[in-house]
Amino acid sequence: MAIDAFNPDAQQDTSSRALSVSAAMALAKASLEQCVVTLVGEVSEVSDKAGYKAVYFTLKDDRSSLPCMMWMNRFRATGITLAPGALVEATGRFTLYAAKGRMNFDVFSIKLAGEGNLRMQVANLARKLEAEGLMAAERKRPIPKYPQVIGLVTSPRGAAVHDVLRTLRRRYPLAIVRLAGVPVEGKDAPLHLSHALRTIAATDAEVILLVRGGGSFEDLMPFNDEGLARAIAACPVPVVTGIGHEPDTSIADMVADFRASTPTGAAEAVSPKKENLDQGFKNAANRLEKAVRITMGQLDDSLKSIASRPVLNDPQTLYAQESLALDNLGMRIHRAIPIGISKYQTRLESQASALLNIGKRLSAPQTAQLHLAETRLTQAGKTLCDPMERELALAASRLNDLSPLAILGRGYAIARDDEGRVVKETSQVASGDELQVMVSDGTIACTVN
Repeated sequence: MAIDAFNPDAQQDTSSRALSVSAAMALAKASLEQCVVTLVGEVSEVSDKAGYKAVYFTLKDDRSSLPCMMWMNRFRATGITLAPGALVEATGRFTLYAAKGRMNFDVFSIKLAGEGNLRMQVANLARKLEAEGLMAAERKRPIPKYPQVIGLVTSPRGAAVHDVLRTLRRRYPLAIVRLAGVPVEGKDAPLHLSHALRTIAATDAEVILLVRGGGSFEDLMPFNDEGLARAIAACPVPVVTGIGHEPDTSIADMVADFRASTPTGAAEAVSPKKENLDQGFKNAANRLEKAVRITMGQLDDSLKSIASRPVLNDPQTLYAQESLALDNLGMRIHRAIPIGISKYQTRLESQASALLNIGKRLSAPQTAQLHLAETRLTQAGKTLCDPMERELALAASRLNDLSPLAILGRGYAIARDDEGRVVKETSQVASGDELQVMVSDGTIACTVN
């Protein structure tokens, strides 16, 4: 039996007679399904099990709750994930499940509402940037341990700037801070933040802090901007973020080289603790002292090894071989000269005797010629001997210069300690030390006063 739910006459006819339960449910179902509405509610429970043809969930507000269902193909097409507590906007119609007498809301389309919609947009952007590799761990750069210049991008009037400066002043007062004060809320905030990042990066900053204090999800939305995320990824120096509180994680945090949970945490991440610095300096000093001690010990051993060499204990060792060779040559010369003179004298006497015998047999003209030749020979002999005498005198002079005895003969002396070492400086001796002083004609035993 067909009943027109919007026909008053038909409704009046049904009131005059009793209907079956099925007919009444059909009447109600037909009436409800004509009503298509869009509503907003909070998800309180979800049933999305494998094998189901539909997903079942409940929407509620502070006074009512409504069971809902959505065919699985429609739900999968939305791309959202339902979870208790999510605020959604659903469009559909009311319907009855006649077999159980239960009313449902048949959902045609659904989307996250308010913060939930923003979170979905942020999640979609995060997946996009992650697929491009902007969040890859290998892209992130290390933070310098001891930066001399630190950039700071934040609001100049918020609490975050005071937290950062206070922390840096306490932990790392040597650092220079380059501050770019920009708005951190509003629709133009991402543009100002991106420009400030590029401006600070163009200075001598070695690391940049991008921070702001806590706030609602909507307040932190500028830090979920795609343009700002790409500016952070393209920044030539490492970027450290400290945005909101511990649970807050923005896309800027995901793209940054290091994410701190708060502005104070960001300042601590780029500043060494004073106690750690002191300990580091102490450790470095200990290592340096140990290295110096080892090096000095090695040099001392090397110096002792060199000092123990005979040539340094007795300088005469340097020219001992030459002195022996010189003495040997002198003795040979002294022996050779008398022998040579004797040999030449014998020959000369023999030749003189022969000449006398010849002269007795010569006539007057021959004698005169002989005297002339004798004169010329005598003069030639003198000429031959002069260069040899000069060369001999020069060699004797050089030999005398090289002799250490000649040096001693000029008034110099050589002082040696009881171990035979040459004393060159006053610091080598002390009062009471015994010395042997060698002079030109002997050795003098002395005591240092």
